[in-house]
Amino acid sequence: MENIISSQILFLADLIIFTTVVLIHLTKKNVYFIYLYAVQSLVVTFLMAYSAFIDHSLMIGLLAVLIFVIKVIVAPIFFLKLIKAHTLNITSSNYLNLPFTLVVIAIITTMAHSKFFQPLASLAPANENALLISIAAMFISLFIIINRKGALSQMIGILSIENAIVSFALAAGLEQGFGLELGITFDIFAWIVIASVFVSMIYKKFNTLDVSVMTKLKG
Repeated sequence: MENIISSQILFLADLIIFTTVVLIHLTKKNVYFIYLYAVQSLVVTFLMAYSAFIDHSLMIGLLAVLIFVIKVIVAPIFFLKLIKAHTLNITSSNYLNLPFTLVVIAIITTMAHSKFFQPLASLAPANENALLISIAAMFISLFIIINRKGALSQMIGILSIENAIVSFALAAGLEQGFGLELGITFDIFAWIVIASVFVSMIYKKFNTLDVSVMTKLKG
């Protein structure tokens, strides 16, 4: 019964992450990007805490707390301050319009559930659905970087890929050592700080974060 419940919880958590990634494609306000990223990071934190509870691991539990602080609290605060400082209320549009964006998302989701990715699903047959939907979330997050014109939304796309990878690893039982995961968490924090500084510099220089516009500008 415990394995069944675990599979259901993992699938529900990965489904939430998948949904937030899709919603990032559909929304236009930067602040909504931040909230959606916070939600998926909260789900990742829950998965890590759940794993710590199942394995009776105090170290993984402490790591879950650290992830919560950095990815659910600190990172959104950084981004929200960035939005407030530069009044970045509305993002630039997608390269593809909404109908074509939804078509691509549907194709990616279908491909993720194809036979091509079945060997990856076999890593944990009991969590096959969770693994496949995590794979879809990874590629749809990558599509955010490709399809969105706004630099801030592209940053969220990169962080969403990381969240999807973590959820996939947890569902597949590929958890790494505490030291490695701790190092990755601090790397993410450092990346967020550095990226926020660069975004501020870019906006001050070009007065926009639309990458399609910046390609036409000269310093």
